Amino acid sequence: GAVRIPTVSFSEEEQNFTALAEFEDYIRKVFPLVFSSNFIQHEIVTQYSHLFTVRGLDQSLMPYMILAHLDVVPAQDEGWKFPPFSGEEHAGYIYGRGTLDDKCCVIVSGHNGAMKIVEKLQLHGVKLLFVVDEGLAVLDGIIQGVKRPVALVGTSEKGSITLNLTVNQPPGHSSMPPPETSIGILAAAVSRLENNPMPNMFGKGPEASMFEQLSGEFSFPLNIMMANLWLFSPVISRELEKTASSNALVRTTTALTIFNSGIKSNVIPHSARATLNFRLHPAQTVDEVLDIVRNTINDERVKLSVINSFDPLPISPYDESNFGYQILKRTIQSVFSGVPVVPGLCIGNTDSRHFVNLTDSIYRFSPFQLKPEDLGR
Repeated sequence: GAVRIPTVSFSEEEQNFTALAEFEDYIRKVFPLVFSSNFIQHEIVTQYSHLFTVRGLDQSLMPYMILAHLDVVPAQDEGWKFPPFSGEEHAGYIYGRGTLDDKCCVIVSGHNGAMKIVEKLQLHGVKLLFVVDEGLAVLDGIIQGVKRPVALVGTSEKGSITLNLTVNQPPGHSSMPPPETSIGILAAAVSRLENNPMPNMFGKGPEASMFEQLSGEFSFPLNIMMANLWLFSPVISRELEKTASSNALVRTTTALTIFNSGIKSNVIPHSARATLNFRLHPAQTVDEVLDIVRNTINDERVKLSVINSFDPLPISPYDESNFGYQILKRTIQSVFSGVPVVPGLCIGNTDSRHFVNLTDSIYRFSPFQLKPEDLGR
């Protein structure tokens, strides 16, 4: 039912508000006890976000928060086995936009909504013991060399920079081309960035602890190597660079996403612009990455303009004495039959980053089990 409601957000300003209103009607119908309980306070924030406060027996204890977002990114029918908003069930799987990101967490457990909720909590002086948001999951056969399912809890998430590169040069006609054009200069700059990746930061974020705690799940000789990263870290880090998914764990990634220039085949354009997205490893900052970008391009004709950016989130505690991590760990193991639970790095971005002033314990986990074939569904 939830998947069939197209709560699409094209941007922060352009959203399907009719569907968001319909979604409220849906959850009221499906969860009547939640809305009628004397122990649960329900508040609507900025019209479409919902804040539920469940009152415990001991009001002196610090509260914790569980997050999930209602909106989904747009989807066309092409490439889907079943229409993206059909909610079709087939062979034990539910197909549809939002089944993984993130209506599963809404039912089991928006950008502007999260910020407004934080503002409301700060206004009332609320501090949180810990926060749980969407993120990593139980991975079955996805980590190479690990045979049984393991649960990864995101104890940090990458930062982000969206950057425009612009080159302006005199326009001309294709019959008399200059030695360099705006397109050529910009293409060379982008090529330098792609051919010179950011430094490998393995061991400076939660990814090292993940492999150390999973060392017993690997067979020989990987089990020895993972348990002794102080010695084998250079070898492991080079191996992790070889696939896109594991490479994203060990460094700040560079992705060219948009390239615009030219309007006619025989006209040399005045301007060329490229948009890149960087996902920052927890060991680096926005300023550090921008300095590397400038030095790598090394061409004053290429102008940089930051569209938006934020630093990686601090690494949340995951030791044996941390209540939030341990209660989440025990809960995961009770649901998923005692799977190993280890800290990990969330390479995507979540709403949890807005809560850093309310708690130092933020964890990212989505309660589902993924196999390699699920990633292409």
